[in-house]
Amino acid sequence: MGKTQKRFAAVAATAAIAMSVGAGTASAGSAEMPSGPAMYNGLVMLGCQSVDQAMLPTCGNFEMLGTDDPAVLTLNPFTTDIVILGAGLSPEGEIPPVLEERLRTGHRLANAYPTSRIIVTGGVPKNGRTEAQAMGDWLRGAGIAPWRITEEGNSNSTVQNAQFTDQIFRERGTTAAVVVTNDFHLNRAVLNFRQAVDGRIPITGVVARG
Repeated sequence: MGKTQKRFAAVAATAAIAMSVGAGTASAGSAEMPSGPAMYNGLVMLGCQSVDQAMLPTCGNFEMLGTDDPAVLTLNPFTTDIVILGAGLSPEGEIPPVLEERLRTGHRLANAYPTSRIIVTGGVPKNGRTEAQAMGDWLRGAGIAPWRITEEGNSNSTVQNAQFTDQIFRERGTTAAVVVTNDFHLNRAVLNFRQAVDGRIPITGVVARG
């Protein structure tokens, strides 16, 4: 076993111990140390940040991503960005149910962590507006301050979501990111974002729910 594999195995083992120590997570916006699933995923996330690109798919298999608030957002809601991934709009440019689930979850996190910034990412315009524009309109209509929302409206795939959003991360000094999308999409999306940032910052995810 190489050094990288040994390092990750040690992190995964530590995460498993943390998982057994406590259950539940810290309350939203709390400075308390998370425990249970949040701590487990947080430690695995840090392990994934340190492995080679070739190990990233295997690393992701250790995670148990769900609907819980991630530890990194609980501990640092100032420079951890919430990234909501787009989905195809209707021909009329309307938001489909699958995308509304993502927006509702992103909205919940944004309200729980009012200092966090939100990035909505997705191009593929329909009826004159991109996915990002539609998502930004939805969030502003739901009461999120416009200054918190950044629209990335040029990407046409999850890989491009990650690559183009990483440029925003670099420009404003993002220290971590939480990807919000549906359960069938989350593992692949988190992998794509980890590949895009290449270990520079930690990436985790939250499963969208209605």
